[in-house]
Amino acid sequence: MADESHRTVRGEPGGLGLMVKAALPAIPGVNLLPGVAKPGASVAQGLPSLTLHRADVAIDPAHVEAYAAVCGFAPSQTLPFTYPHVLAFGLHMGIMTDGSFPFPAIGTVHLANAITAHRSIAPSERLDVSATARDLRAHPKGMVFDLATTVRSGGDTVWESTSTYLRVGRGDEQAVSPPDLDLVPGTGTVWSLGGDLGRRYAAVSGDHNPIHLYPLTAKAFGFRRQIAHGMWTKARCIAHFANRLGDAASVEVQFKKPVFLPGKVAFGSTTVGSGLDFSLTDPRSGKPHLLGRARRP
Repeated sequence: MADESHRTVRGEPGGLGLMVKAALPAIPGVNLLPGVAKPGASVAQGLPSLTLHRADVAIDPAHVEAYAAVCGFAPSQTLPFTYPHVLAFGLHMGIMTDGSFPFPAIGTVHLANAITAHRSIAPSERLDVSATARDLRAHPKGMVFDLATTVRSGGDTVWESTSTYLRVGRGDEQAVSPPDLDLVPGTGTVWSLGGDLGRRYAAVSGDHNPIHLYPLTAKAFGFRRQIAHGMWTKARCIAHFANRLGDAASVEVQFKKPVFLPGKVAFGSTTVGSGLDFSLTDPRSGKPHLLGRARRP
């Protein structure tokens, strides 16, 4: 019998069907219905020992081009730095919608993301992509866990990421959260974001979370109007300084206040050794939407 903790996903996972499956457990009343509730999963049992894997993934150049256009990356002979995240997104959703996972996917807050690219990746390469959930731990506002992604080419690890998520609930005041990265004030670059940005990014990323799409769907989940995807804000910042990263680099970010759409954001950066610190802030108040750090080895 195959090891159920390691599953190979055939084809391209994700789609609107999986997003609907993700949203239903977050709706009061609906989350109690048979087939929607997760009777076998509990926080006390911890995270499932589950790794999802996509083998021999081919890259669609047209999709890379569309993703680059939405995120602001210049045309290149290599994949945009953040692009492998979209190859893993369906795996992330597959884990969080699995019956063994203790939390609903919708309503889980993306706190941080760290990416290490060991080298550039050509669109012609065939990739193996795997994802797993790990390190469930206490947080002052609830529980935190990581979704770890590994991308391999020819047996070698070429790209890795860790996305940290918060499930708001009964927290532990004694839990220690990582310190904030440095805030860099805006340095004159301001981006105007359209109300359709969430829908445009959803089309290239597969992330159709209702909070990003329309005012009505966002209000259903407690937001006054739709907000930008956190991973779009990271990608847009990196696109602004991608020519300074080189073939290998690590970029970590912390997501702070949501970016409401339509709206404006200010980008700021400062050189630190061989890398830079950067932020995305509200042009009026200076409060941070994103704090970031990029480093080269």
